Order: sequence, then structure tokens, then C-alpha cells
Amino acid sequence: MTPPAASEGAAGKPLVLVPACNRVLGHQLFHVVAKKYIDAVWLAGCQPLVVPGADPRELDNLLEAADGVLLTGSPSNVHPSHYAEDVLDESLPLDPERDAWTLPIVPKALGLGMPLFAICRGFQEANVALGGTLFQAVHQVEGYRDHRDRDEDPIDVQYGVAHDVSVEPGGVLAGLLGEPVIAVNSLHGQGIKKLAPGLRVEARAPDGLIEAFSAAAPGFALAVQWHPEWKAETNPVSMKLLRAFGDAARSYRANVRGAAGALPGRGGAGGPSPVPEEAPRGET
Repeated sequence: MTPPAASEGAAGKPLVLVPACNRVLGHQLFHVVAKKYIDAVWLAGCQPLVVPGADPRELDNLLEAADGVLLTGSPSNVHPSHYAEDVLDESLPLDPERDAWTLPIVPKALGLGMPLFAICRGFQEANVALGGTLFQAVHQVEGYRDHRDRDEDPIDVQYGVAHDVSVEPGGVLAGLLGEPVIAVNSLHGQGIKKLAPGLRVEARAPDGLIEAFSAAAPGFALAVQWHPEWKAETNPVSMKLLRAFGDAARSYRANVRGAAGALPGRGGAGGPSPVPEEAPRGET
């Protein structure tokens, strides 16, 4: 899709940070992000800002300008050193440059009450950032099915419905969707082993693997293992999630940043507000 016209004007749209991944194309290193994630931000009624990378010391400045964070999927995995493990399969891609700033931005965004929507790799990223751990190869763990896609399948098959998930009653996801069971396009090699403290399970796969969680933080803080960004315009569940994220970003812009009287930043004449300190094969 092309960028939609902003009814409130470009200056009035919430700004959502979207991380780029690091890829070698030909003989050069590129910062890249799949277009479907940019489209998803537009569908949420927000303005995407692709961040190629950041020094952790720059994160406060980035958050100062933002109204939300969308953590995307990627073929790469979170480096297991971040949860005290060695690499299990060295043939799988990693992206330590992305880890270096996306992991610390998660608690910072949540500490601000900034809307956070995390998808696939982002789902795993958020869990690790808050102290959780991952299965590096879900298909090798007894009791769990193989959640990976097949590279040889057409893209519409890879991103087709993989299985249902059971939505936990009384949670954020149940409130947004109003459905106890939904069909999802979940394709991933890794998955949550230990859920980080303070997170709530929102949905599970038929084999019991966690497929969605929320954070006990003010505002919208939801992470899903599946891919709501894929052909989102034709998927009612995806659109409910994106609209909720967009509504939360608009509320944050109006009530948090706007209340400070210094859009697009929060600082006003007195300067910025203090900020609390704080991939699987085939997947994009």
C-alpha cells in the first residue's frame, strides 16, 4: 500500500518507531525492514519511522520523539547470550546489532507507558528483554510440535493459517477480540521457554506453547508470536489489533506528549522529561 493521507495532517499522526534489521545484500551491509510492517503502521493510522540502529545512550532521545514502538519479525534470532545460553545452531542467522538497542528499549518504553506492539521476533525480543528465556529449537522439545514453515512452500502457504490459539479469558487479547479461539499464521523455530516476570499469558497454541502475552504496564503492551501484519487489511483479527495499537498511540500523543505542551517532543521549554532507566528459518 501507499502512505495514506492523514486526515489530521502529517504533524498530527502518532510516530511509531520500527527497527531495521541488518542484512548483507551482495557485498554490502544494509538496514532493511519488510514493507508489510510499514503497511501495518499505516493501517493503524500512524506514521512509521524506521530506525536503522541506535547506541543505547540514544534511546531516550528516540523515545522523546515517539508515540509507540512496533517490534517486527525477522529471519534472525535473538542471541542466546542474552538469556545465558550458547548458540545451539550456528547456521541460523543472528542480529546482535539489532539486539543491542531493541532489548534495552523495551523496558524504557514500558516504563513510559508508551504503546508497544511486538510481533514474532519482537515477541521473543520483548520476553528476553524483561528477563525471560527461549527454546532455541521448539521442534526438538518433547511435547511441542514443529512450528516452522517450509522454505519450499509458496509465500501464501508459509503465511497461511498454521493452527488455532486459545485466548486466555479475562485478558487484554480477550477484551480486544471477544473470541475464545482464533486461527493464526504462526511460523517460527524458537519460542518462549520461561515467561519474564510481570508478563501475562494471553494465548496458547494447541501444544501449550505461549503465543501471546501482555505486560503489566500502563497503556497498550501486547506481544504475539504470529504475524498479524500479513495481509492485515483482509483479516478482521489483525485489524482489531492494529486499530487498538493506533488508538493507544493517539492517546499517548494527546495525553502524555500533548499534556507536556511540546509536540513532537515531550520536553517543552524546560527540556526533556526524565526517562526511567531500566527467526527462525524462513520467517520475516
